[in-house]
Amino acid sequence: MTLILLLAVSVSGSYLPATAEEAPGYRIETYIDCLRHPYSIAFLPDGGALITEKAGRLRLFANGRLSPEPAAVLPAVYDKNQGGLTDVVLHPRFADNQLVYLAGSTGDDNANRTTVLRGRLEGHRLTDVETVFRAQPPKDTTVHFGARLAFLKDGTLLISVGDGGQYREKAQDLSSMLGSIIRIRDDGSVPDDNPFVDRSGALPEIWSYGHRNPQGLMVDNVTGEAYATEHGPRGGDELNHIEPGNNYGWPLATYGVDYTGARITPFKEYPGTIQPLVQWTPSLAPSGLDRCRGCLWPEWEGDFFAGMLMGRQVQRVSFKDGKSHRESLFEEPGERIRDVTFGPDGALYLVTDNVQGRVLRVTPRSHRDTTR
Repeated sequence: MTLILLLAVSVSGSYLPATAEEAPGYRIETYIDCLRHPYSIAFLPDGGALITEKAGRLRLFANGRLSPEPAAVLPAVYDKNQGGLTDVVLHPRFADNQLVYLAGSTGDDNANRTTVLRGRLEGHRLTDVETVFRAQPPKDTTVHFGARLAFLKDGTLLISVGDGGQYREKAQDLSSMLGSIIRIRDDGSVPDDNPFVDRSGALPEIWSYGHRNPQGLMVDNVTGEAYATEHGPRGGDELNHIEPGNNYGWPLATYGVDYTGARITPFKEYPGTIQPLVQWTPSLAPSGLDRCRGCLWPEWEGDFFAGMLMGRQVQRVSFKDGKSHRESLFEEPGERIRDVTFGPDGALYLVTDNVQGRVLRVTPRSHRDTTR
């Protein structure tokens, strides 16, 4: 690995020396620094970006610098253990309505839940913030919130909700949202064509169920199909193709075991449940997911990219002749990767999971950057 000297934009807007890392085929550089435990990034049409910070701050990157004041501070966010402000996505018609959607956790130690807020970005501030979704029922644990967002092509919103850790059986209970992926309209109402709208005792918001802790969620901008990654226990992390009404098996079937080593279930497959496209054993702890569509690497077109917390890398997943192929990438920084997204410039952006976190930009080593 060769270290070279680049010019990077600092938070004050001046230019300071920064290091970039090169490896065969790609270059990694710091794009945004001085973030406090960042979680996800969404790019704005004007070339800027919004970044969530776990403690409840939404940061704005505009005109090549990180704004010193947050675009929003959300005191209602429950920032404890795995809780906090997690995802940010733009409304599909953001250019017209300036609506921004945020996922995270709210409540307290005795009753907390995955929650979705929306607000309007006016200049450098998020205004008119309101709640459009709260997972039911509340729980009293500080883990497994899920809390990822993705808009389908029809303008409805998918929300991942974890099983709460101690409530894994609820992932098979359609009267509970724990361990599910939710689908709502952009105002929080329930679409008439959700799969369980007419089933007695089922919550109509549920789109799929049998999930453990889905911390990666995306919609393919070419096919419109949804995909998610989720944490297994000890082993059994998964990449799944999410379709309405499907049961993804947890905890009836898993490739993992409990953290103590105890068996959770004797089954890796279970009748009526869907097998993952890919499973990782031992665990790499996936968080953040995207797919190369028109990215700077034509040879990676259609491949999936999943951030890994425990693995401190990105996994590239490709499929050929019905078989999956996996490659470990971008291990040079040695940091936990919380979010993965391709930017409008075709580069790959990685959000690192550190108290002093940053956004990394990955480009092919042969790429000539004309945007700076």
